[in-house]
Amino acid sequence: MSLPLCPKCQSEYVYQDHTLLICPECSHEWDPVSDALEDAVNVKDANGTLLAEGDKVTVVKDLKIKASSLVIKIGTKAVIRWIKDTKDHQLDCKVDGVGEMMITAKFVKKA
Repeated sequence: MSLPLCPKCQSEYVYQDHTLLICPECSHEWDPVSDALEDAVNVKDANGTLLAEGDKVTVVKDLKIKASSLVIKIGTKAVIRWIKDTKDHQLDCKVDGVGEMMITAKFVKKA
């Protein structure tokens, strides 16, 4: 069984005690299960619904596309391809009639 390195000091001498992993060199203790859950990105749509990759969404307002004369109209459907944790443009979507676009989550709702 291979345990991960200590996230604090990168020691390889990590051991497990029930659900915790403990580093004997720096005395750092952590729960790998809860750390994995904290790393998950939580992005909510305009209505406060949690979004996930693969969800189908609908645009809730007209969106002008920078450096283009195109506009994504209200009601345009899109599929979320992946989600990233940033302030702007959290969603990488495939938008019907436009193609791949980065969209801010507050401008869509789950379909």
